[in-house]
Amino acid sequence: MNGVTIEVDGTGVEVPEESSLLTAVRAAGIELPALCSDDRLSPAGSCRTCLVRAEGRVAAACVTPASPGMRVDTASDEVVRLRRDAVEVIVSALPPRSLADGGPGELAHVCRSMGIGPEAAQGVGGRGGDESHPYVHLDRDLCIACGRCVRMCSEVQGTFALTLVGRGGDTVVAPGTGGPWAESDCVACGGCVDTCPTGAITQPGPARGLTSAFHPSQARTRTTCGYCGVGCALDVIAHDGEVTAVLPARDGPVNRGHACVKGRFSHGYRTSPERLTRPLLRRDGVLEPVGWDEAVAHVARGLRAAVDAGGPDSVAAISSARATNEENYLVQKFMRVVIGTNNVDNCSRLCHSPSAAGLTASFGLSGGTDTFDDVERADCLLVVGANPVEAHPVVGARLLRQVLHGAGLVVADPRAVGLALHADVHLRPRPGTNVALFHGLAHVLLAEGLADEAFLRERATGLPELTELLADYPPDRVADTTGVPAADLVAAARLYGRAERPAIVYGLGVTEHLHGTDGVRSLANLAILRGAVGTDRGYGVNPLRGQNNVQGASDMGALPDLLPGYGKVTDPAVRARAEGVWGVPVPGRPGLRIPDMFAAARAGDLRALWVIGEDVRATDPDANQVARALETCPLVVCNELFLSETARHADVVLPVASWLEKDGTFVNFDRRFQRVRPAVPPPGQTRTDFDTLRAVAGAMGVDLACATPADALAECGRLAPVFAGLSYDRLDREGSVPWPCTAPDRPGEARLYRERFSTPDGRAHLAAAPYLPPGERPDDEYPLVLVTGRRWAHYNSGSMTRRGGNLALDPVDFLDLHPDDAGRYDVRDGEQVTVESRHGQARLIARTGDQTAPGQVFCSFHFPASGVNRLTSDVADTVTSCPEYKVTAVRVAAS
Repeated sequence: MNGVTIEVDGTGVEVPEESSLLTAVRAAGIELPALCSDDRLSPAGSCRTCLVRAEGRVAAACVTPASPGMRVDTASDEVVRLRRDAVEVIVSALPPRSLADGGPGELAHVCRSMGIGPEAAQGVGGRGGDESHPYVHLDRDLCIACGRCVRMCSEVQGTFALTLVGRGGDTVVAPGTGGPWAESDCVACGGCVDTCPTGAITQPGPARGLTSAFHPSQARTRTTCGYCGVGCALDVIAHDGEVTAVLPARDGPVNRGHACVKGRFSHGYRTSPERLTRPLLRRDGVLEPVGWDEAVAHVARGLRAAVDAGGPDSVAAISSARATNEENYLVQKFMRVVIGTNNVDNCSRLCHSPSAAGLTASFGLSGGTDTFDDVERADCLLVVGANPVEAHPVVGARLLRQVLHGAGLVVADPRAVGLALHADVHLRPRPGTNVALFHGLAHVLLAEGLADEAFLRERATGLPELTELLADYPPDRVADTTGVPAADLVAAARLYGRAERPAIVYGLGVTEHLHGTDGVRSLANLAILRGAVGTDRGYGVNPLRGQNNVQGASDMGALPDLLPGYGKVTDPAVRARAEGVWGVPVPGRPGLRIPDMFAAARAGDLRALWVIGEDVRATDPDANQVARALETCPLVVCNELFLSETARHADVVLPVASWLEKDGTFVNFDRRFQRVRPAVPPPGQTRTDFDTLRAVAGAMGVDLACATPADALAECGRLAPVFAGLSYDRLDREGSVPWPCTAPDRPGEARLYRERFSTPDGRAHLAAAPYLPPGERPDDEYPLVLVTGRRWAHYNSGSMTRRGGNLALDPVDFLDLHPDDAGRYDVRDGEQVTVESRHGQARLIARTGDQTAPGQVFCSFHFPASGVNRLTSDVADTVTSCPEYKVTAVRVAAS
């Protein structure tokens, strides 16, 4: 980008084109007040506190463009007096308490810098407030109507929950619905708190009035959020070992000064009285507190006994997508080096294993093809089977902002939620018909000449086979299968096919099916046909990851058939490289996947199972059969924060640290390694998973060699070439580094496949997989199709988000159903209903609306007591064993 050079107080300054004078002044190192300005927002120019003289006239710096050669004066007596007058006018309407304590807010900082004391505040107050919300409180007396909160809510978050009401000096911010804040559309992202310059909008507790830009000099710890896979950079403020505030990092590579309710506010679980702080050991059927030495010795004896009785393959471990990369690396190393088995898996098996298999088959690597920064530059978004507005709010907000600025949007999702409400075309396929839908889109691309023939000829393979298959998927026939009108299908294909820079973003609505891998590959076909991957003509295919480190857990080799860096355990060369680093033989036979572990336990073949940070009794499908497996297994060890359903039935429970209390790295959804740093110490006798694994290995007579998490990442880089360029020193310098990163002096590859694909022949592979029906279909006995997913206020099984203010925002588990179905089955809005499938029962609260289509119902899995996963089946993707969470036949009746 070209620069603009101007003169500020006699000094030349160069700034990018289209910069404001405020940007130029600050680039010159001059502090200028700007109470209506936030660099994340469009300029307003309403407060007049940033006045300067430019080319002989007085101007508001925040809304005046910097022109080449312009001369700017910020220091003359005249403009200094004008700025002070503007601030004094604003302060005069506020009550004395606004400055009485010399508070930490932006206005207080400005007043201190100008020598304006509390006596300048002469307002009488009395306008009241709103403290109905658990995380956001409003003091109307401190509102200066700058509008920053309103613009933050609309421009950054995209919720449009706030407005300014009143006239003149009585203007004040208010929820747009007119009622209490807690009943508004607010999603508690905290953006309004973070931008408010006066403390009119605050969070309750010791962090009142704190913003990321103006904050007292308490220690900040930069870390990475431990909730979803977006990877928001956060600054954690702590005092006396307690978290007092979590602020979104202005320079966060993904979030850019934004956050969601979970990352910003949901840390109350840390101090919950239900937090586990001592190991528990089952004696006479009762879990009792014991010391670490006794717990570790018991686990070591139990694992050794299981190996002695049934061999190494009678032991298995389920690693954690919530744990750090280094902890996941140590889990798989423990199983392969200490136990001698490949029986290790992680929860990506239950969500994105079809992504790994499908993307690898199509392109060569298991991650998304492009960085999210590139996706944000797309002129057409195809968002499939994902609701990022709720499940990945920061990404959802960025995508919505892109759409509001003119990008085309096609949403393919059975529900009318989130981005679907803003789509140019909303495709609502019947659950389980994705492959037919994608083939219908591909048919139109080929039939209307929208494919990139040169790309297909030079960089792809499989076109003849796909073309033959697609002859059976014309729009009318696809409409019969999917329920999507043919005209909508054609319109969507044209929007994507005619875009100059299209991008595909997808979620679990693509993967969690009987034919999920086929779905990923058929979706990838669209990008290949368009030449929109590995080129400048589009931004590929990008999965949104659910848990914070589900990408990293797999990257680190916590998989039964793959070692760190995705080398196959069946490949002698890959095993030899690992054996050279570890110094022991590596088993050459793939281990058990998670569903196979449970089956082996029920059959009596699995004698010990170590579950790390996953509540499998609540979140895995066909939960009754999972419970049977755990009850049958002689030894179940569980690492947890709380006494989850799984921990409650375990033989040993080990209390472990949360993401706010540990050192390491995570990998987010676009393959960025980012640092995780401990902001506070873990409570009681809690240990990290890393230290726990080392302790058990030591008790079994094996030194895992990695003394610190940094050592573990370094060792992983020696074993896996795609991570060889990574180190803590580099991440501390650069903030984030994407993989592949093959050498310390080489950048990570944010965009993949620029020169060739990572497949054996270097080409992208089109897939000609026919549509096959889902594993379950509705019938007269079970006439409805249940889809499960996430809600905005909660995360996974809710073990963290239900222990804090989020429970006030979303207190019960709803079953969403269409009014037609409610009438048909005599169900009233707000009453308890029983949902029954062929596998079990659940009880939820009915909520009627048109977000779901007739014949379909939706619920989350955040409240284990509801028993939602007792409903889901054992049907799984034929390639990866990923469960079919998105299609379960059910019936509903009032309880």
